[in-house]
Amino acid sequence: MRITADTGRCVGSGMCALTAGEVFDQGEHDGKVVVLRPEPSDGERDLIREAAGLCPAGAITLADPDTPARWATGFPG
Repeated sequence: MRITADTGRCVGSGMCALTAGEVFDQGEHDGKVVVLRPEPSDGERDLIREAAGLCPAGAITLADPDTPARWATGFPG
């Protein structure tokens, strides 16, 4: 799994950091999403999917190298 985040879309709610603080953080000055580990361990997948799904802006995108299609979580763009 590979994680990317669109800081332009992020509203700084912090749900990602609250849910999966080992993988996500918030910027010190703007509160926007920061991906700490773009390629987390397999054991964190469910938690990361939950964190991405809780993002009210749909700013987090997950890509799975085992699946040819990409999917975005949250609200459609």
